[in-house]
Amino acid sequence: MTAQTDESVEHRRLVIAGSGIAGLSAAIYAGRANNDPLVLEGDEPGGQLTLTTEVENYPGFPEGISGPELIQNMKSQAERFGADIRHGVVETVNDDERPVILNISNGDTYTTDALIVASGASARTLGIPGEDELMGYGLSTCATCDGAFFRGEEIMVVGGGDAAMEEASFLTKFASTVYIVHRREEFRAEDYWVDRIMEHVDNGDVEIMRNTELTELHGTREDGVDYTTLVRHPEGYPSEKLDNPETETFEFDVGAVFYAIGHTPNTEYLHNTGVSLDDRGYLDAAGGDGGGQTKTDAPGIFAAGDVVDYHYQQAATAGGMGVKAALDVDEYLEDLEQNQATTADTDVAAVESDD
Repeated sequence: MTAQTDESVEHRRLVIAGSGIAGLSAAIYAGRANNDPLVLEGDEPGGQLTLTTEVENYPGFPEGISGPELIQNMKSQAERFGADIRHGVVETVNDDERPVILNISNGDTYTTDALIVASGASARTLGIPGEDELMGYGLSTCATCDGAFFRGEEIMVVGGGDAAMEEASFLTKFASTVYIVHRREEFRAEDYWVDRIMEHVDNGDVEIMRNTELTELHGTREDGVDYTTLVRHPEGYPSEKLDNPETETFEFDVGAVFYAIGHTPNTEYLHNTGVSLDDRGYLDAAGGDGGGQTKTDAPGIFAAGDVVDYHYQQAATAGGMGVKAALDVDEYLEDLEQNQATTADTDVAAVESDD
């Protein structure tokens, strides 16, 4: 392709798309293997962990560590081993030929022998007043990460699917009461999780607020969430019926709010490639036992972290997948070099025989 011969195109042995735990873990291992990784930070540098004020469940930090500090430490460690970390958002990937071509939003173009997709998944939010100010300060999208900070508090969970039921059930370990806020009468969750929640309701651990929506968060970063504004309508979806006389607006005190309304994998740039995605946009990786677990259907493209894992979604598991991806890439690049050397030797032999 002409793009590959353009002077503005930079070739890299390995590009890692994403600078969260998965991407940086891959960068550390890839750097130590002398694979000269280029890390593109994306539009959320550091990933979701930068929204977490205190990380207490990442191994090696008995007193905990802030999310931004952990990410910065990992960046420094990756750079120590030769990782080149740049700001850049991958817009398109062309894997019709090799090397793979990456077009970046700032106009840059890279070619690469191998690509690790570690661009994560973004938690869905409501876009309501107070959200931006309080994210990470009483508002969270990860009960496993942050639930223990709110022992004895009244906690609100927003959502009605499996994730919301699971988060609410988990939070009963810490909360005085968990309030599930759902905009409809019926839940989308499987019967198993609804039954689990109803057991908590019977035990007095959970209260369900049906046909109700959260419309505003109140509080400060210093003191966290103080109270919330909710709307309720007997037929559900009350935020669409604010002018209806049956819609009730009221304030409700809680100590923390957890969103559990799903995640969106950051994989749009992989559409129209050989990488297989499921109907939600998550990547299909090989998995299984032995090596090559992070391979995708496209040769030379590997995946790690929340772009693959929609179940665990923990920093430690994402880091482990990043390590696997780097090791898989190292094996792939070694095989690629051997094949290229064999091809070159064959070509030389063919030329000599013609002479």
